[in-house]
Amino acid sequence: MTVLVTGGAGFIGSNFIFYMLKNHREDRVICLDRLTYAGNLHTLEPVMEDPNFRFIKGDICDRDTIYDLFHEEQPDIVVNFAAESHVDRSIDNPGIFLETNIIGTSILMDACRRYGIRRFHQISTDEVYGDLPLDRPDLFFTEESPLRPSSPYSSSKASADLLVLAYHKTYGLPATISRCSNNYGPYQFPEKLIPRMIINALSDRSLPVYGNGQNVRDWLYVEDHCRAIDLIIRKGSAGEIYNIGGRNEMKNIDVVKLICKELGKPEKLISYTKDRKGHDRRYAVNPAKIRRELDWLPETRFSDGIRDTIRWYCDHRTWWEMTVSGE
Repeated sequence: MTVLVTGGAGFIGSNFIFYMLKNHREDRVICLDRLTYAGNLHTLEPVMEDPNFRFIKGDICDRDTIYDLFHEEQPDIVVNFAAESHVDRSIDNPGIFLETNIIGTSILMDACRRYGIRRFHQISTDEVYGDLPLDRPDLFFTEESPLRPSSPYSSSKASADLLVLAYHKTYGLPATISRCSNNYGPYQFPEKLIPRMIINALSDRSLPVYGNGQNVRDWLYVEDHCRAIDLIIRKGSAGEIYNIGGRNEMKNIDVVKLICKELGKPEKLISYTKDRKGHDRRYAVNPAKIRRELDWLPETRFSDGIRDTIRWYCDHRTWWEMTVSGE
């Protein structure tokens, strides 16, 4: 079958493409990406010559481009990673998040309705649920938890999720949604916490941490996320939402200290900066549904995944140096 991956030159999208081409040689993968600041064509170099892969530069908000692509390729499955995703940028400039994350998603689904697909899968985030109190480690978000987004970014993703569910109910679009916890691993854009801390530490620069660093995140290794998505698009039930959690909760400050330890860098590099506006305290999702229905569990312990990730950034300086410089 033909799988269209939008936003496939970004962090999770590119890792999903690598996963699909490795594990499903019978399938063809089409990548559509606008190549904004977070999209890196260099990331896809390992697969650019693969006969089962095709890259197309394009914007999901461009209806003509999307319709032409669907007419030409007739994709069976669409996996929508395309999104503006950085919270700080959404606070500074919310408009582009609304356009890409909501309008772009609607255009993709309109194309799916016109040309027909077996599955439309929306990549969402646990941030649509808002946050949990730090003093209640027994609480977790489930798929039935109310949506209480805190930032323009998470609000735009929550809006897109509601739109996907409406298209399923109104038009019968065979759609699914997954909401994942914080991902980490190879090819993550350096503005995110883990790669930023690794890169700064390698350069002996300051490691800026928001507030007091006590905010808690649940970390999911990107390959585990890709495996979950693959299961959902093949075996998941249309109209359903699946939470994908790593069960690796860590305070931000402890993640930064662990990176210092692994790289042999002093903790005196850590600095504390003014907290982000509306900074969520804790994210934690319960992945019981995807375990029960699709037999998925995360396989990568954080201690192993973070070492592999640090090693990758140490071994791929050219990639992140080009990315940081904007080259």
